[in-house]
Amino acid sequence: MALPLCLLYSTTVLSNVIILVVIKVEQSLHEPMYYFLAMLAATDLSLSLFFMPTMISVHWFNWHSVTLDACITQMFFIHTFGVVRCSDGHAFDCFVDICFPLHYATILTHGVIGNIGAAVLLRSVVAVLPVPFFTKRLHFCHSNVLSHAYCLHQDAIKLACADTRVNSIYGLLAVIFIIVLDALVLLVSYILILQGVLGITAQEERVKALNTCLSHICAVVLFYVPLIGMTPIHRFGKHLSLVVHTLMANIYLLLPPVLNPVVYSVRAKQIRRQIL
Repeated sequence: MALPLCLLYSTTVLSNVIILVVIKVEQSLHEPMYYFLAMLAATDLSLSLFFMPTMISVHWFNWHSVTLDACITQMFFIHTFGVVRCSDGHAFDCFVDICFPLHYATILTHGVIGNIGAAVLLRSVVAVLPVPFFTKRLHFCHSNVLSHAYCLHQDAIKLACADTRVNSIYGLLAVIFIIVLDALVLLVSYILILQGVLGITAQEERVKALNTCLSHICAVVLFYVPLIGMTPIHRFGKHLSLVVHTLMANIYLLLPPVLNPVVYSVRAKQIRRQIL
């Protein structure tokens, strides 16, 4: 597993760094759409920096143990940046671009984009901050073998021999009020975008408008499909093989950071041209 993981890690870091550098250096890419893409690349890069070294250490250097404090710290950052990834601003960018094209430049100013990014990060930190404290108070007295080569909240609390109802309830509420709510907002946004696209009379302009949002739709699918598959398995699939749990958790964390830059590089001509 070590060599494929190293290749994935190298690809993730290199591709997302290239996206960030290209957007920073090229003046023509200093637009809202590419700022939101830079936020997504920075999120994927940050997320990979917190989980991939642990995975490589386990598979390459036969690293078998982690302290509780290190586990909780890793858990906090993985879940924080996972929540940030749920709150992608591309849907808002597409909505304004298609439904209010004449006011696009005045609505999505640099200040507004910066405030959106800060609000998303702050919300994620506040939402995940109780998790380390809830986990730290637990007592672990059984087999302390994690299902994955990194720490997740839902995986760690299975090992506790204390009452974990508070952790389970908070985790469930967080999923409902953050991930499910964000998914509903995305759904409503794209319904409104579709209405706006159908209102465009020119066929060529309609196709161009749909093409603008296609990259983001692919990124959303890459994130939500593994997440939707992993969540019920963790909640209700205790009878399933450990391989299934590990595979879904690895796909959830590994796949989007690797494929998102590829999707945007292929779909966005300006990005592809500047990379080349």
